Amino acid sequence: MSEVSALPEALAEPVARVRAGWMSLLFFANIALWLGVYAPIQVLLPKQAEILDAATKEAVFSLVTGVGAVVALIANPAVGLLSDRTCSARGRRHPWTVAGAVVAAAGLLVLAFAPNVAVMVLGWCLVQAGLNGMLAMLVSAIADRVPVPQRAQVGGLVGIAQMLGTVLGAVVVVVMLDLAGLPLGYAVCAAIVLAGAAAFVLRTPDARLPVAYRPSAKTRDVLSNLWISPRRHPDFAWAWGCHFMINLGNAFGTLYLLFFLKDAVHYEDPDTGLLIMMGLYGSALVVGALVAGHFSDKSGRRKPYVLAAAAVMAVAALLLVVRQNWTAALAASPLLGVGFGAYMAVALAMLTQVLPTAQDRGKDLGVINIANSLPQVVAPMLTAPILACLGGYPSLFAASALSTVIAAVLVTRVKTVS
Repeated sequence: MSEVSALPEALAEPVARVRAGWMSLLFFANIALWLGVYAPIQVLLPKQAEILDAATKEAVFSLVTGVGAVVALIANPAVGLLSDRTCSARGRRHPWTVAGAVVAAAGLLVLAFAPNVAVMVLGWCLVQAGLNGMLAMLVSAIADRVPVPQRAQVGGLVGIAQMLGTVLGAVVVVVMLDLAGLPLGYAVCAAIVLAGAAAFVLRTPDARLPVAYRPSAKTRDVLSNLWISPRRHPDFAWAWGCHFMINLGNAFGTLYLLFFLKDAVHYEDPDTGLLIMMGLYGSALVVGALVAGHFSDKSGRRKPYVLAAAAVMAVAALLLVVRQNWTAALAASPLLGVGFGAYMAVALAMLTQVLPTAQDRGKDLGVINIANSLPQVVAPMLTAPILACLGGYPSLFAASALSTVIAAVLVTRVKTVS
């Protein structure tokens, strides 16, 4: 019997294609997760920052999102590492998916009634801890269950789910704000996060890890295991760097859209303007994700699609460097969407193909997910001085374009993926 065939199901490389029902439940869980992330970031947190301190709303928003992102940096690999060592009868990942959703929902309810900035920071930290733990588990499910020739297709669905979560989140909270204000908006987000996690956990399998295969739980071994040597695993390092720069460019381009529409474009109804932009972005993202995912799986190639996606995203950002008006915003939105959709479809496939070991999938993917969270720390820290001292919004979107160009350079260094 070969070493591969002797591995338990939890550690074996998946070969059976996942079915539509499994993909649908993963899709819904990801929509719920990203709605829980982006509805607050795009609408609720900026509104709350303005209510609590209108004079320094940008600084308050940057503080809240920055501190929360630091928590996300820790939660993602930590929950992944813990799940790799979990031998529950319910599986390695599902117990942590549930725990993450519950913590996130609690944080959203704290935000709903936050009386000051300190409590607002606490609530968002709980949300980030919970949702990033849940994110680590949902991404690990792809490496655990989806065979390589199907991963770009599933990655495309995850990218579409991220977009739909973003768009639906904006729609839901704008409606809730009109009906009953911030508390109802946060409460609805909490309910959706719990529903998405529950549906996935209750209706999908999660292989149990035999105790004999559990990695060492010694503190020294656990801490040393968090480090992934770029020298020993260079493709992992290059792919991580590419993913970080793409997400940094996306953060520069999207985190401050509501303020951009209000303060630079002077659009008469920024909330409605944001919904229009997100609708265009979302429609194009679906197209980009489906097309790139299909052709990437069919050809087995990943890097050409990443390069093309980065180029399109850079062009979208450069449009807003040249012009800060409503017409330019309408043109840039679908370009950014098609580029980011194509990237997300192929990125998950590429990233899961450069993981060092099957035993540490959860932790390694948690480290990769830092590349999603770290830009939320870096972008707010850099955005404030860029807006105040380095030329305002044209310079911010130039930084977005530069980040995506650097991502394209980094991906060319990955050798083991076509």
